[in-house]
Formats: sequence, structure tokens, C-alpha cells
Amino acid sequence: MTRAPTNLLAVRSLLLTHLNVDPNTDRPADLEPAEVGIVGDPAHRGGYHCGSDRVVTDDYSVVESSRDRNGLTLDAAALDVGGFEVRSGGRTHTLPSFSIWCVGQCAANAADTRDIREIIYSPDGTAVKRWDRLGKRTSGDSSHRWHTHFSFFRDATKAGRDQRPLFRRYLSSIGLLEDDDMTPEEHNWLATVHKNLTVLDGRNPIGQIYTRMAEGRDDTGAPVTGHPNLKSLGVQITAIQAALNALAGRDFTDEPAIIAAVLAGLTPEKIAAAIPPTIAKQVADELARRLVA
Repeated sequence: MTRAPTNLLAVRSLLLTHLNVDPNTDRPADLEPAEVGIVGDPAHRGGYHCGSDRVVTDDYSVVESSRDRNGLTLDAAALDVGGFEVRSGGRTHTLPSFSIWCVGQCAANAADTRDIREIIYSPDGTAVKRWDRLGKRTSGDSSHRWHTHFSFFRDATKAGRDQRPLFRRYLSSIGLLEDDDMTPEEHNWLATVHKNLTVLDGRNPIGQIYTRMAEGRDDTGAPVTGHPNLKSLGVQITAIQAALNALAGRDFTDEPAIIAAVLAGLTPEKIAAAIPPTIAKQVADELARRLVA
């Protein structure tokens, strides 16, 4: 039977986490779990809310794109979002303003929108409009006055691609979520730096100090406010900077041992693996320039 794919369940969870309660009043923001749906009710036949067991002959959600034909599974490929109202950043944010923002991102072909086939929405609670990536439709039924419908190309749900980035950007843009615009490669690079530094804990002062700061502890082991277990890039940078500052001007009697411990983990293979792809080409070009020189 038609099922809700993991990647759309993750979007649902993200929206309910941040739009279910108004952060300024601690009162409900009107977005209830029942208003964020993926699978159509048992009578629903045809369309992106249905998987392969419920599609109909010449179903538009299958036949109009090879991405849908090739991606058809039992997974539904749609998300409905109901009404909400939250105050953030001195402004009121609602379903219409959310929908308009998302449509604007799709129309601009933002990278994190390219798995979205269509959005059916109301910009004002009265008129119903439809943004269609394939340019085949422009309208929808009146139920979209109070809910917004997102269709995702079926190959995206089949592949399990993460659909949260667009919605994270929306939540960040209205101040409900800390902005994080790092690429996955950059996240992996930071994770490697963190691992390489903490593995030295107990062998040299850099590892010891970094580990304490990363875990939110000072020299005595007491908790330090503002260092919640490496939940953000800022915490990692702060920990590294604190480690370096603490080392500045100190005299170590076992410097060769410290250097050897650091260099032991810096093989060419590990260095290459740690460099994000966005930086690797620049490094290669610079090394080539120096070798020629």
C-alpha cells in the first residue's frame, strides 16, 4: 500500500518542530500534525499523494515526466502544509507568505528546489495558483486556499534525497532556525578536523584543550555556557581558537613529541581526504604553479 517516504517524513518533522508553536508566545501556531500530510486518504486515487498501487490510467503524476515514470514506487511524492501564524524577526509569518517564498525560490531555480515538480497554493487565502516546473498547469481546487501542496518528482523520493534544505532555508530566513550554509563536503572536512584533534587528547596539550572546549568544559572540568557539544560551526571554531590562544606563549618541554604526534596523522592520503572539493582544485592549481616556478 502507498507509504510515506523517509525524506518527506523528515520535512514534515522539521516543519512541525518549528511551526507548531509560536516561539514568542509559546502558544500554538496552528500547524497541527494532521495538517501536514503525505499519503492521501484511502479513497484517494491518482496524483502525487499516491504510490504505484493507487495511480490511475494516464496519471499526470506518472506520465508527464520521465523522472516520475522511472521513479514510481509505493512511495507517495507529495506534502500538504496547513495554515500557521508565527511572529519572528518583528514580522508575522503565515502559510501564504511561506508559499510565496517557496514559489519564488522554485521560479529562481534554486539548487534545493529542483526535485519539486509543482506547488499549488493561495497567495492571499482567496485566489488559488499553481507553479508548475513543467509549465502544464496554472490552477488548483479551492481546498488550496487553506493548505499548500508540494509535489516532488518521484525519482527524488525513490532515491531518498534529502528535501529539507529548502525548508531549512525558509526557517532560517525568518529567524526560527540557525543558518547553516555549509556544503556537505565542508561539514565532512570539519568533522575530520574535529576527529584528528580530539584523538590527540591525552597525548598533547592541543588535543586536551580542544576536547575540553568542544565538550563545553573549562580547565577545571566545569561546564562552560555556549559550547553545546559541537552543535554548530561556531562552537568548533571557538574551540579551535581557544586551544590556540591557550597555547600561545607557553613553553613545552616535549615539543618533538607533540610535533611527531600531530604529523603522524597527516599522511598525504589523509590530507587529500580532508580537503573539501571546493578547495581541492585551488590547492592543486597553486601547487602546480609553485612546481613550475
